Amino acid sequence: MMKYAHLHALFLIFVFCTSSKGQKKTDLPTDTIKSEYKDVITSHGPGRMVRTIRQDRNGNIWLASPEGIIRYDGKSFTNITSKVSSARFFSVLEDRKGNFWFASIGSGVYYYNGKSFLNYTTQEGLANDRVPFIYEDKIGNVWFGTESGASRNDGKSFRNYKMNEESPDSNVWAKYDNDVNSIIEDKTGKFWFGTSGKAFIYDGKTFTILTHNGKSFTNVRTIIEDKKGNIWLAGYDGLWRYDGSTFTNFTQNFVGYIYEDKDGNIWTSSQRANDDRWILSRYDVKSLYNEKPTVTEIESKYEGNKGMMFGILEAPDGSIWYGGGDGVYRYDGNTITRL
Repeated sequence: MMKYAHLHALFLIFVFCTSSKGQKKTDLPTDTIKSEYKDVITSHGPGRMVRTIRQDRNGNIWLASPEGIIRYDGKSFTNITSKVSSARFFSVLEDRKGNFWFASIGSGVYYYNGKSFLNYTTQEGLANDRVPFIYEDKIGNVWFGTESGASRNDGKSFRNYKMNEESPDSNVWAKYDNDVNSIIEDKTGKFWFGTSGKAFIYDGKTFTILTHNGKSFTNVRTIIEDKKGNIWLAGYDGLWRYDGSTFTNFTQNFVGYIYEDKDGNIWTSSQRANDDRWILSRYDVKSLYNEKPTVTEIESKYEGNKGMMFGILEAPDGSIWYGGGDGVYRYDGNTITRL
């Protein structure tokens, strides 16, 4: 049953105020990496884990995988980075200028303008070369969620942020507070950070821990803002919606990813309580504010897709794509197909 809990007060704990000590500025490199080989084109998708799925302004679908950054144009899959890097890619972003950013685990981030690449690492000021997440804010800064805090790129330099400078020994999750999984800027201009420890709000000066009834959220995997301005959080504590005054819990099962489709339905990937198998769930927009919202659970028939599900995307044809441990899957409303 969905649980409603009224927010008596957000117990916001002062954690860290960024200063010049938390900022490292280095002129960004201009030497590009050019691929001397043609991109690898195939009729099938990747055979390994797909962490992030995004759509560009032209309708192409981009996949981030240990096999590389792969683009799907509706007919074939093209590995963009196969001749440039063997890095394990976790995230991909198209910025407002139409350029692309690729985040990796161990090799920093790559900038791609359609012809050549730039590689940014800790040598250029990035907080950590292990980067699971990328986000662009309202004024065009590109943020990178790393395992040592967040890095913001304004086009000239990096500025690094720590959510928690000193981890208290009393909280087992606290040591993960700077492992950033998700970043969003809400409609008021505040930033929300989901970490493998807790969730934080940043007002431009200080980070505060988000709490509900005196308890912080733990291992926050995804944060989104829906079309109505509600904040959704997913992670170890389940799926929650915050409307600015009240927290609503939809499930206490572990939830990895949240996605809002064009109609306002909420999609999640989560672990089922009775057998720990991962399922794709759809919360119907018409019932999101009911005491018992309508939830459709979709389970894959593929044995290789019984593990964790990753990034979710609504494709131009209305189908839902999501990443699995062995590739990318498409749900057309009736069946799941591995691509």
